[in-house]
Amino acid sequence: MKTGERAERSRSRFLLLKPMVQKTETLIIGGGAIGVCCAFYLNALGKKVLLVEKNDICSGSSYGNAGLIVPSHSVPLAAPGVIGRGLKWISKPQSPFYIKPRLDRNLLAWLWKFRGVCNMHHVRQSIPVLHDLHTASLKLYEALADIEGMDFAFEKKGLLELYNTHKGYDKGIANIHLIKEYGIQNRILQKKELNEFLGGIRTAAVGGAYRPHDAHLIPDWFVHRLARHSEKIGVRFLTSCEVLDFETAGRHVTRIKTTRGDISAEEIVIAGGSWSTELARHLQLNLSMQPAKGYSITFRRPAQCPCLPVAMAESKTVLTPMEDTLRFAGTLELAGFDQSINLRRVQAILKAVRAYFPDMDPDSLELLEIWRGLRPCSPDGLPYLGRAPRYDNVILATGHGTLGISLAPITGKVVSQLSANDKPAINMAALSVERFN
Repeated sequence: MKTGERAERSRSRFLLLKPMVQKTETLIIGGGAIGVCCAFYLNALGKKVLLVEKNDICSGSSYGNAGLIVPSHSVPLAAPGVIGRGLKWISKPQSPFYIKPRLDRNLLAWLWKFRGVCNMHHVRQSIPVLHDLHTASLKLYEALADIEGMDFAFEKKGLLELYNTHKGYDKGIANIHLIKEYGIQNRILQKKELNEFLGGIRTAAVGGAYRPHDAHLIPDWFVHRLARHSEKIGVRFLTSCEVLDFETAGRHVTRIKTTRGDISAEEIVIAGGSWSTELARHLQLNLSMQPAKGYSITFRRPAQCPCLPVAMAESKTVLTPMEDTLRFAGTLELAGFDQSINLRRVQAILKAVRAYFPDMDPDSLELLEIWRGLRPCSPDGLPYLGRAPRYDNVILATGHGTLGISLAPITGKVVSQLSANDKPAINMAALSVERFN
C-alpha cells in the first residue's frame, strides 16, 4: 500500500470515529421527577426538547421516596429549634437527623448558612412561598392524572400526623396555629378520634392532626409514565449519558460535552438533583447544596393497613400505602455522596413504626425492597429555581430537598415560563440561585 493510500485510510478512520454533534433547542440535564416535568411543560410550549440522564430515568431520589404531595408541609426545614435538636441527634446514628463526622469545607459552609436562617423571620417569609408552590403543584397533578395512560395511583385522601408524646403534640399544635395564619387548615385530633382514620388499627399516639388537602402517589409510576407520555409527544431521551463539561462564549453555553458525544443547545436546564452542584461548578456557579441521604423500606401491603399516608412526627418517619405495597420512609443523613446502606438507619425507621403501631410488626411482613437516595438540600429548605447569573441560556431547577415529588410539576411549569420569558406568579426572589452569594 502506498504512503498516500495509508494516510487517506487513516484519515477516514478518524472521521468515522469523530463524534457527531447533536443539536436541540432545549437540553435538560437530569431524568428525575423535576427533569421529566420540565421536559413535559417545555414540550407543551412547542420546544424541541432533549433530556439526558447519566443513569436510567427515575434512578435517583425520585424513585423510592414517600410519594407525598403536601401543601400542609410549608414550614421550611430551617426553623427555630432545629439546631438544638440536631446537636442532640448528631452523636446518635439511629436518630432522624445524622451528620457523618468529617472535615469538609462545603459541608461546614452549608451548616453555617443553615444556622443563619434557622429563625422565625425566615420561616414566616418561606411559608407563603412554599404553600403557593405546593398548591399550584397539586392542581397540576390533578390535570396530569386525567391524561390517558397516566395512572400513577394519585389519591387525595389527605395525611394523618401522629404525635407519640405530649411534648410532640404540643409542638404540633403550635405549628398548626402558625400555618393557620396563612390559610392552611388542619383538623386537630384527640386520641379517641384517631380510630376514624386508622380503621381500628391500634396506635400508641396521644393525638394527631388531619391535613385534608394533601395527596399521595407512587413516585416511580409517575416519573416513568410521564416520561413515556412525553416521548410519545416529541421529547427525546438519552440515558447512560453523563455530562462532562461545558463550552461557553460570553454569556452563553455553546456546547455540552457528554460521554455520548457533544450536544449543541439553545437553552440548558440543569435539573440534576444532588449532582447539580458539580454541574454548576463547571460553569463557575457556586450552588450551596448538600446531598441528604434518605431511606425507604417497601413491603407487600398487609390486610390491616392505614388507607392514607401517616406521618410519625417525632421520628420524622412516614408510612404510605401504595396500591398493593406499603412503604416506610424517613431519616436525613448528611454523609456526602456515600450511597451505602446503613442498616442501623433502616432499623431506626422500623423501630419507629413499632413505637407508633404496637401491633404492626415489620418482621412479619413480606419485604420487597430496601432503598436509599440522595435528596438535594439547600441551606434554607427552598429550591433553587431561576436563570443562572453568568449565562443567559441556563436555567437551574434543583435543591428541592425532601419536596421534589411534591413540587415537580410546578417546577416544570415555572421553568417553561422562564424559558418563554413569562413572569411566573410566585415569589421568584425567594428561590433565587444567587441568594447565598
